[in-house]
Amino acid sequence: MEKKYKVLKDAVVWKDLYFYRKSDTIYQLTVEFCKRFLPPHGDRTVDQMVQAARSGKQNIIEGSEDGQTSSEMEIKLLNVARGSLQELRADYEDYLNTHHLLLWPRNSERQQRLRDFCHNHNDPGDYTPLVSKMNDEEMANMLLTLCHQTDKMMCAYIEKLEKRFVTEGGIKERMHKARTGYRAEQDCRMKALEEENKLLKEKIKELERTIEELRKA
Repeated sequence: MEKKYKVLKDAVVWKDLYFYRKSDTIYQLTVEFCKRFLPPHGDRTVDQMVQAARSGKQNIIEGSEDGQTSSEMEIKLLNVARGSLQELRADYEDYLNTHHLLLWPRNSERQQRLRDFCHNHNDPGDYTPLVSKMNDEEMANMLLTLCHQTDKMMCAYIEKLEKRFVTEGGIKERMHKARTGYRAEQDCRMKALEEENKLLKEKIKELERTIEELRKA
């Protein structure tokens, strides 16, 4: 039975990635934050924040899709997504600073509760009941927490991809491995056929000698 050699990596179902789901939540909540707390016209910050949030989400999708053929592109686009979310974090920090609001200390009780909630909830619908009751300080701190957690998860995922790339290589290496593996398999089959052919020839000669002996008898 002929062995199958894989060139393309297994497709990643990006919708199932926890950090993608969090990035989608960040995008949708950022749109809501801008509608509620920033002016609808004349403030470029709105476009910057929404685009940064969208870029984070979309580059995760594109990176996961491209990952089947190019590990390098997957890693590159996921790092672009990280950069977009880091830009968004800076915008939320700037908002808190310019509006004289509090960035909740990491060791505070309410920040710990918020961190635990965000850790256990990934999807936009999980946050819908809370958002309408939140003021801008609470919502900004929640989105900062989501951005931090998403970035941490992406860092771990990218590190795993980098290790896999080092050991398995990219598509060129996989294609070379598939070609050389196929050729080696064909050479092995050809050698086996040659041996089988040699044995058959010897058996034919033996049968011919037996037939000749029977004729003489």
